[in-house]
Amino acid sequence: MKKIFLTISIIASGLISNGQSPLLLDTCYALARQQYPLIKQLGLIDKTKDYNISNAARGYLPQVNFNGQGTYQSAVTSIPLDFSFGGFKFSIPTLPKEQFNVHGELDQTIYDGGIIKQQKNEQDANADIQKQNVGVQLFALRDRINQIFFGALLIDAQVKQNELTQKDLQNSVDRMQANVNNGTALSSNLDELQAELIQQEQNEISLKASRKAYMDMLSVFINRPLNDTTQLVAPGAVTVSDSIHRPELSFYDAQKKNDDVQDKLLNAGNRPKFSFFFQGGYALPGLNGFDVDPAWYYITGFRLSWSLGGLYTLKNQRQLLNIDRQGIDVQKEDFVFNTRINLKQQSADMIKLGQLINKDNDIIGKRTLVKNSAKAQLDNGTMTVHDYISEVDAEDQAKQNLILHQVQLLMDEYNYQNTSGN
Repeated sequence: MKKIFLTISIIASGLISNGQSPLLLDTCYALARQQYPLIKQLGLIDKTKDYNISNAARGYLPQVNFNGQGTYQSAVTSIPLDFSFGGFKFSIPTLPKEQFNVHGELDQTIYDGGIIKQQKNEQDANADIQKQNVGVQLFALRDRINQIFFGALLIDAQVKQNELTQKDLQNSVDRMQANVNNGTALSSNLDELQAELIQQEQNEISLKASRKAYMDMLSVFINRPLNDTTQLVAPGAVTVSDSIHRPELSFYDAQKKNDDVQDKLLNAGNRPKFSFFFQGGYALPGLNGFDVDPAWYYITGFRLSWSLGGLYTLKNQRQLLNIDRQGIDVQKEDFVFNTRINLKQQSADMIKLGQLINKDNDIIGKRTLVKNSAKAQLDNGTMTVHDYISEVDAEDQAKQNLILHQVQLLMDEYNYQNTSGN
């Protein structure tokens, strides 16, 4: 990995010498996360949670209700009692058939069984689930950044190698031009070398066009202007770890936590409720049933309520919550299982690439010796230009393979870390 980092970081040396600001992979991660539209969802989740918790807390505030009713009755209770004694007359008045009652009632919760507290916890749990879900989607953004960043980094290394190949061919063209001028070589040999040089220039154009496409995509993700002079710095080697710390695990845990809150909410709903109330109004009749005139009145006291209907379904509701927990555990186990399989595959790929890199270095050494020998034979006139170009292409291809495998290995290491969540 030291060799890989040293090889690819040659790209950054040109950057520093040109006085340009380097662009790091970690910087791309941070900027892409900040600029990604989904990041705004986190703020909305917090605001929603705060409003919902505030609404739940207001259950402790006095609840005020106003009611009114006017009626006409076809009959009323009457007591036909009418007598006089010693000049004193006594009778029980009959209430009118037209009656009304307008009143307001204030109800203050004293003990609600813990419902409001658990409702607050429920809002916290729901917000945590939503945040973890957003976190999972934001984490997936790292893979997309890796593909773009390392793709551009690979092209940078290929452009660097292309420049070296062009330089080597240009030296051969210059020597061949001198030989043609001296009459010791055919002009067709010079034409063939120049054609190969032009082909390498075409390759450079294609590579730079591909790099521009990568940089344009990266620019959109990080919301920063990037151009042809923007240089990427290869990240350092990482120590891979097979421990799994993916945000999906926190997402599953948050779902189970919500089930625990729902369980406590069931218990709270089946507890007795105790409150204070005050009712006051204007009615006909008032509290005095023998008074046929409208009157003001009030009633105050304490109210106890306890509904036992929820106990009928409590056991089944708890079983449903247990089934949901088990389902979440199965999803979590399945995710960990598949993640470990992916890690095994990626680990095998990294081992393979490491072995290929070792072979690439051996091949390059041999190809360089063959090319140098071919160059000497070309200068001596004992080898055709076509055969020499074949050796140059073979060496160039060997170096391109090394560059490809080096960048792939570095990218695989970072993908491995992303897969494991480290």
